[in-house]
Amino acid sequence: MADRPSRYAQVLAWLDQHIIRRLYTERIRRVILQSLPFWVASLLTGLVAVGYEELFVLAEDISFTWLEAHPLLVFGLTPLAFLLAWLLVKKLAPAARGSGIPQVMAGIELSNPASHGRIGYLLDLRVVAVKMVSSLVLLAGGGVIGREGPTIQISAAIFRAINRLQPAGWPQLSRQIALVTGGAAGLAAAFNTPLGGIVFVVEELTQTHITRFRTAVFTAVIIAGMTAQAIQGPYLYLGFPKVTASTGWFLGIVVLVAMFCGLAGAVFAKTLLWINAYRRRFTTLPQQAAWVAGSGVVMAALAYLMGTDAVGTGKPIINRLLFQNDHLTLWYLFPVRFAGMALSYSSGAAGGVFATSLSAGAILGDALSRLARVTPSDTNLVILVSMVSFLTGVVRSPFTAAILVLEMTDRHSAIFQLLLGGLMAQGAASLVDPVSFYEHLKEGFIKETLAQPVTLTKAVAPTETD
Repeated sequence: MADRPSRYAQVLAWLDQHIIRRLYTERIRRVILQSLPFWVASLLTGLVAVGYEELFVLAEDISFTWLEAHPLLVFGLTPLAFLLAWLLVKKLAPAARGSGIPQVMAGIELSNPASHGRIGYLLDLRVVAVKMVSSLVLLAGGGVIGREGPTIQISAAIFRAINRLQPAGWPQLSRQIALVTGGAAGLAAAFNTPLGGIVFVVEELTQTHITRFRTAVFTAVIIAGMTAQAIQGPYLYLGFPKVTASTGWFLGIVVLVAMFCGLAGAVFAKTLLWINAYRRRFTTLPQQAAWVAGSGVVMAALAYLMGTDAVGTGKPIINRLLFQNDHLTLWYLFPVRFAGMALSYSSGAAGGVFATSLSAGAILGDALSRLARVTPSDTNLVILVSMVSFLTGVVRSPFTAAILVLEMTDRHSAIFQLLLGGLMAQGAASLVDPVSFYEHLKEGFIKETLAQPVTLTKAVAPTETD
């Protein structure tokens, strides 16, 4: 019995020498220390994304409630909301305007030793606060915006903040990987689409080889997505619509619809760029305020004439078309939503185009299916393809659009038709403009950011490891 302690010590020593030290190497310790801040940032992203979504739903419900109860209020509340949402951005954080994805793309490109000190202009926590408040005000007042682009900018800002808070000597991942990973986590948490977040990074946010950031992106997507699921449950953004994955001659209709919707999405993106260029003619504050108020008045007129279908994210419209389609949706709802999206985005307030583009595509797909006399059993497939195609025409990310719609509906039987639609839409949209909407805006944000004074930050020697 007396030799038991010594034998126990011998066993522990053997385990320490032959197993523990081999498993817990300096490299493993470094990887754990590198990853820990990203795990924290991913958890925070999931929590913030869920909270932001709840507030977004509440703001949309508020807009529906007052518009249905007192329609004439729209002529006072909507211009006021447009002005307030714009002023918040104008005075407090100009980089909070619009979607947020071009800002993240610009931040990734500027994340180098020469210019990283200016990234705070695009991805500061103050920008996050203004982004959220401005978008909620605009939506509650009758704007036509989405939250997915803003969530991506918010997430990237959270990752940047956590990365900068690490103490000196802490092994760090590069600034670029922090922003790329934040963008992926934001999209995954916003739509509950982990694969969509990963594909979005590869296709849209960066051209860097994925081996540089694969582990960070995959881990962040998993943690952010599971955090959102833990609160909301394993929900689907759009549920389980009935889809018949038709082939043969019907693929001809799919191709034609996809090309038409891709062109429509590209025209919408071109329209936004033209409006943004035109409004830059107004240089004084009164002129700019008059433009924003005028946009609000036109939006108010559309909302008064069309009711709640003219405002909001458009998600209720998608659900109605996919699950309760009476095939009587007014054909001119598409141009109304088109105009509402353009007015809201060009107001200069915060708000994205992801969800609203999906709803515009769904409306257009429903109209085209009736025009082509598509059978009711095939209508949902046309609508889903149209959603993918219109979004592709706007953002030029066909695989991201297809994977997003696939994960939102869990209709794996239609994956080839969705991918085909995205590719056809990409080709058609390139005829209108070979450069994507976000690429155009990214260049503008890069120039704007480089014109800002450098923000002093602590010296960091980031690594380029995975």
